Amino acid sequence: MDGVCEGSIGECSDPPPGKWVKLPPPNVVLQLEPKTFSQLKLPYSIILTTLLYCGEFVSAAILTASYSRSNDQFWLLLTLLFMLMPSIMDQLTLIFVHRDLTSDKPMVFCMHLLLLGPVIRCLEALLMYCQGGTEEEPYVTITRKKRLRKDSEIEVEQEVGHSLRRLVTHRNAFKRMAVIQAFLGSTPQLTLQLYISVVEQYIPPTRAVLMGICLVSVTYGALVCNVLAIQIKYDDYKIRLRPLAFICIILWRCLEISTRITILVLFGSVFKHYALAVGVANFLVLFFLPWIQFWRSSAELPDQVEKNFSRVGTVFVLCSITLLYAGINVFCWSAVQLRLTDRDLISKSQSWWYLVVYYVLRGVENSVLLILWYIFKTDVYEYICMPMLVVQLIVAYCLAIAFMLFFYQYFHPCRRLFRHNISDFLECACCNFRQVANSSLLEPPYEPGVRHSIV
Repeated sequence: MDGVCEGSIGECSDPPPGKWVKLPPPNVVLQLEPKTFSQLKLPYSIILTTLLYCGEFVSAAILTASYSRSNDQFWLLLTLLFMLMPSIMDQLTLIFVHRDLTSDKPMVFCMHLLLLGPVIRCLEALLMYCQGGTEEEPYVTITRKKRLRKDSEIEVEQEVGHSLRRLVTHRNAFKRMAVIQAFLGSTPQLTLQLYISVVEQYIPPTRAVLMGICLVSVTYGALVCNVLAIQIKYDDYKIRLRPLAFICIILWRCLEISTRITILVLFGSVFKHYALAVGVANFLVLFFLPWIQFWRSSAELPDQVEKNFSRVGTVFVLCSITLLYAGINVFCWSAVQLRLTDRDLISKSQSWWYLVVYYVLRGVENSVLLILWYIFKTDVYEYICMPMLVVQLIVAYCLAIAFMLFFYQYFHPCRRLFRHNISDFLECACCNFRQVANSSLLEPPYEPGVRHSIV
């Protein structure tokens, strides 16, 4: 149990003699596979992200026009805000990842100014795929990745051509764009439109279409967020998720985000100003927390963000990353811990402590908001079985946590690299509890004036 007792779990005492003891993992054996040439694959993720972006932007614009005709200025401004803010962030992300700040591409910059950058980037990726074909080209670089097997690590070398390297850059940019679109645009937009529907008790077709596209975007963005977090943490390893892992992540994220949005909407329908205060307070705390940790460490700003950036540009990029980090954690666990003092800006260690603290605090907050809504509910919900709705939301959130634990225990692609896992934590906690209980039972009762024999 030595491996179980390391890290933030705490110290575990040795098990009693005769009990089963968990053996340490076998030694890692490195094997070198022959070089392989990476082939171009159809960029499905780029196409899907572009379609979701265009669909959400067009449907939000149509809904904004309908709010303008009905003189709903407040809903119009909020819908317009959640439509334009993520779109601008998407353009900046694509420019930053492709390193186009110093290049001479007037056509591409013009499309980005018109908020059509994802469209032109998607066409570029499709053109590269069609021109690349399946023929080998002179490689530009060689990548080395480790692949986990049952009891060994196999090091794989791949020759990467120029077309593939450019296509990989496009994929990385669109992955980050999908996360930004999901948590800075689709999730707030879905919350807003659901709140308007509850207040007005009516869902027009344009709003229903926008909510449906936002729901698909949130689901896909949450899935990409998890995959990106794993790839960033384990950059030296080739990550492959099984179909059951994808299903587990989708169920975990869908239940977690939908429960959070529903609770915020229900609470906001009764306490409008307090709901806004809760959302803003959550966002500000999560936004300034990494900066407070950076200030307390007395470290300097990382200079590896971009070599051509000034100090102001570096601060702007770090603020944008912190903005996305806070936007994700308002609705669900980001799966990473942001550290502005680190070179990679992300903590590579798997910290169960932050995971437990986040879900405990978020569960308490959701329960308090739900109880307050149930106590002060209005007549709007007279046709709904409210106790059943409360039970369903609590069960859905518990199921989300269960799927999360199930993923980390059985389907995480790098779970063999964990120094301790979920079952180890539970086993360690139960072991300590049993030892405390047994020691209390073995102690003789205290009776004054009576001498106890030790024989």
